Amino acid sequence: MSNLEWAEAQLAEIELLTSMFPSQEELELTDQLALAELRDFVEGSASADGPPPSRPQFLIKQKLDATGTGMMDFTLSCAYPPEYPSVLPEITVRCVGLSRAQQTQIRTNLNAYLMENCLGEVCVLSAVEWVKENMQLFINKSLSAAPAPVKESSTLQPEEVFSRLWIYSHHIYNKTKRKNILEWSKELGLSGFSMPGKPGIVCVEGPQSACEEFWSRVKVLTWKKIMIRHREDFLLDCQVEDSRSVESMDSLRKFTGFEEAMFDPHGNRGNHMDLGQLYQFLNEKGCCDVFQIYFGIEGR
Repeated sequence: MSNLEWAEAQLAEIELLTSMFPSQEELELTDQLALAELRDFVEGSASADGPPPSRPQFLIKQKLDATGTGMMDFTLSCAYPPEYPSVLPEITVRCVGLSRAQQTQIRTNLNAYLMENCLGEVCVLSAVEWVKENMQLFINKSLSAAPAPVKESSTLQPEEVFSRLWIYSHHIYNKTKRKNILEWSKELGLSGFSMPGKPGIVCVEGPQSACEEFWSRVKVLTWKKIMIRHREDFLLDCQVEDSRSVESMDSLRKFTGFEEAMFDPHGNRGNHMDLGQLYQFLNEKGCCDVFQIYFGIEGR
């Protein structure tokens, strides 16, 4: 699909959602300017050659008649990457009746469902329906959780999610952005690397909450194009089931610390990295499969 086709699909879905959820209590567009720029681009009135840099974001607020708890509110926070629907939208589910771990698990399961059934098509309505159909399962689990006293501190630990985000940017030149990336990753206890130049690549890994905080800071900076190209989520349930050992957070890390990686930059501005060296670097870290995800070709 082209930039225009992506934008047309996004605008058509927003207009459909607006007709289905006409009140602000149901649908809240959090960035009206982004929507206006998207419409201008689709209608041909925008002067820019490429798609608008801002990304449409909105909240869908719904009520669920949950057995055992009555009416329960939940919210889907949605943001369109530039290449949606060829890539999944960023959707976060919020429900005050569920724990943070349960909300994280809902998001993980929802993304898996959308990846398998809806990739390449607009899917926000499918996401809403999936959450309505599956929320009750998580509510039941929350209600049935026994508040038994803990005999040993090691027998009950909170569920954690380990995440690895592979971020793609059109370019990373700005020294302030490069400094922010290094400082924020250190502050949040994330490992990984950043590759400045064109294209720009950032990988962060660690607790999901820290990865999401990193992404929330980075994405609001001024970029020509930035998106999460790929993400990996691993649920760390500290309860051992079927004699299966539980992996620790650090055992899942591919990187030690966080570094800015330079791979023999060349070109007129000295900013085009050697992708062959990048592939070798990823291969050494056991991540060579992501090279094809980034560039659509197998490395060597």
